[in-house]
Amino acid sequence: MIGDPAQFEAIGNRLGFRVVEKSPEKLKLHWQGPRFPAFLCLGIALLLLFVSVPIVLALLLRGFVGPASSLWYFPLMNLVLFGISFFLVTQRRTIEVDGTSGQVTLQRLSLYRATVLKVSFAEIERVAVGNDQVSSGFAVGGSTAAQTFPVPALRLIFSDGENVLLDRGSLRRLRDLAKLVSERVRKPLEVDPLAENPRSANPNQARPA
Repeated sequence: MIGDPAQFEAIGNRLGFRVVEKSPEKLKLHWQGPRFPAFLCLGIALLLLFVSVPIVLALLLRGFVGPASSLWYFPLMNLVLFGISFFLVTQRRTIEVDGTSGQVTLQRLSLYRATVLKVSFAEIERVAVGNDQVSSGFAVGGSTAAQTFPVPALRLIFSDGENVLLDRGSLRRLRDLAKLVSERVRKPLEVDPLAENPRSANPNQARPA
């Protein structure tokens, strides 16, 4: 194995890979980042341009002694929002299962780095669909710790006991995706009974190893 499986854990609840290439020996999946928050930040930044452009012009003409000097933070907010939206848009993940080379390759791309994990079929013990316990939010202002809830997850379980997250989403979609992966890596598929009935799962249970 080349790479660190922990680098591919998702902060958000769900991912949602889509199949971009499928053949008897090869499967390629693609995830194009969190588009909604990216376009939300971009929309707010574009709206703020109507305020920021006149402020920048006023600052260029009169410096920080004019009436616009107290509004200098609007252009700065614009730059920050444009930076955040560009960063979110450039987030991408790909999963490639190649039967010819006998490898599974996970790639995570962002604005400033690329992370790669390569695993041979021989290192994979099984393909598993189970539940990840995902936090519902953060504790704020001295409130109790955030609660967790189960989210169906698809993972590769390795012979040494480690695992890597492939995708999170609806159980039905993950079952179909797990079947495609299992057939190509030629490893057994395991579906956790708790994933079928998440209400019976312990809400404080840690994610499966």
